[in-house]
Amino acid sequence: MSEFGNLVASRFSCRAYRSDPVPRAALEQILEAARLAPSACNRQPWRFAVATEAGLRRQLLEEGTLPGLRMTWALEAPVILVLGIRKSLITHKVAPLLSHVDYPLLDLGIAGEHAVLQATELGLGTCWIGWIRPKEVRRLVGWPSDIIPQSLITVGWPASRPERTSPRLPLNEIVTWR
Repeated sequence: MSEFGNLVASRFSCRAYRSDPVPRAALEQILEAARLAPSACNRQPWRFAVATEAGLRRQLLEEGTLPGLRMTWALEAPVILVLGIRKSLITHKVAPLLSHVDYPLLDLGIAGEHAVLQATELGLGTCWIGWIRPKEVRRLVGWPSDIIPQSLITVGWPASRPERTSPRLPLNEIVTWR
């Protein structure tokens, strides 16, 4: 397998973190990887907030997530990245009416996965959290109303590297060749 293939295969949803802090230089590398992602019409709609302060991380998880799923494991993560979208009129509001494709979400997904893969290369664990209350998250990170939070990503040093417990579907179940 290629170096990139090994990197992709080693990424997992980390739900157990060590308390060691993540160096700012590593976080900047992660954010730089996200910044370099492609986007529709190069609009770069992504916005990021980096929560390293324990109180803010706790608030994001207690006030900024929806009820029903207790994510106490996420409190162990020393960093939470908040991913948001700033929509532009033409690319993000008019174009989707015609194409029925939500370009900002695609763009943010690409940028977020760039960040996750960079974190993996640095030996860090990550986990996407989409079970959020956007208005509460926006308030907590101090974003203006034109930035819409979409997800959180926990980041930290994994306490362990579990074996992949969720098998991936084989290619013949997910690919149609024509």
